[in-house]
Amino acid sequence: MALRFTLRQLEYLVAVGETGSIAAAADRVNVSSPSISVAIGQLEQEFGLPLFVRRHAQGLSLTQGGRQFVAEARAVLAAAGRLSDLANEITGKVRGPLAVACLQTFAQVVLPALRRSFTEGFPEVEFRQFERHQAEIFEGLRQARFDVALTYDLGIPSDLEFEPLLALPPYALFPEDHPLAGRARVTPADLAPLPMVLLDLPLSSDYFLEAFRPLNLRPRIVERTRDIGVMRAMVANGFGYSIANIRPAPGHAPDGRALRIVPLEGVPPLYLGLLLAEGGRGALTIRAFIDHCRAALAGGGGS
Repeated sequence: MALRFTLRQLEYLVAVGETGSIAAAADRVNVSSPSISVAIGQLEQEFGLPLFVRRHAQGLSLTQGGRQFVAEARAVLAAAGRLSDLANEITGKVRGPLAVACLQTFAQVVLPALRRSFTEGFPEVEFRQFERHQAEIFEGLRQARFDVALTYDLGIPSDLEFEPLLALPPYALFPEDHPLAGRARVTPADLAPLPMVLLDLPLSSDYFLEAFRPLNLRPRIVERTRDIGVMRAMVANGFGYSIANIRPAPGHAPDGRALRIVPLEGVPPLYLGLLLAEGGRGALTIRAFIDHCRAALAGGGGS
């Protein structure tokens, strides 16, 4: 009797096998936890063997058979991807799945409009988006969970390929009544004595702090957050200044309070661009997305 399972179920199986958690797997593949649980149950029923050992409060562990099935599932998914790419090359059609990661500090500003314009031009593409911090993007590209990523040139490892598209100089963010809010520009020396709300994400925070080191200065960090919306709201409510490279449009925090944005001089810009694994430009759908990003972002403004 023929087995009845889908590639999507195999994708969920691999995600759970690699993360050891239904919740983490759901986050990875952007679906609900119940969908993952149902898929795993269906696979176990179809194959007639347990794939995981359930341990209360400790997640899931692969059985011996489960480890073998996950390895084969990876191979099946890779082969299916190659078949899809081959069909696209033969027909010249841009279609099929595309997994795009985006650095979470600017995903809300860049990704929705970029996705909309791309999928309007290529409606047969199954676009899946993931907002992640820099270290998670590196890992996802290496493990082929993402096809391409939009990110900054922060700590790019040698085994990944970065194509810069847009220079984004840094800005200082202030509440509207701050004494420096009316300046044409500020320097790290102006900021160092003042309370700072640090956007504390992997590699991003290193860039912000590096602005002070050439002057042998240390910023006075009073608050840290990993959420850019929270950072903007804390600045707008007077807890301190912060530094960013993407200008909020309009210049308001999520709670509606006004922000003042002042260029920060003496600090090199970050470059927004595309990040791929080595050899990651092979598929027609990926190349089409790269070309679309170049046209939409290269040479544009950072606001």
